[in-house]
Amino acid sequence: KQIFALKKGRSVVPHGHNNMATAFLILKGNLHGRHYDRLEDAEKHFIIRPTIDRSFKPAEYSTVSDYKDNIHWFEASTETAYIFNLHVLNIRPGIKLPGGRVYLNPNGEKLAGGLIKAPRIGYKQAHDLFG
Repeated sequence: KQIFALKKGRSVVPHGHNNMATAFLILKGNLHGRHYDRLEDAEKHFIIRPTIDRSFKPAEYSTVSDYKDNIHWFEASTETAYIFNLHVLNIRPGIKLPGGRVYLNPNGEKLAGGLIKAPRIGYKQAHDLFG
């Protein structure tokens, strides 16, 4: 569990997880939240589909998992914003993918059917672009 404290314009940068479910509860402030289904992993990109793109206010929440809305991104739209975050690890026993975050740029190439070819990026680049 953790609490994210963000200033206006700062983000919990776009990322996904392997073998993890997470829940987010907005404690204070407003955030622009975006979620994506992670449909395909490739060496240099992901294929994703937008699922949520809206404002989140105090007491609102969202959840993500390997099965739904795996990619997520929250950006503070008020002077300060706080998110309580809870992780549940090892939801699929025996999975061989490494744990931790996987970073991507969801502003990638637009594909048919509303899909996006989102390049894989590293931690530093994610924070430089979206931090």
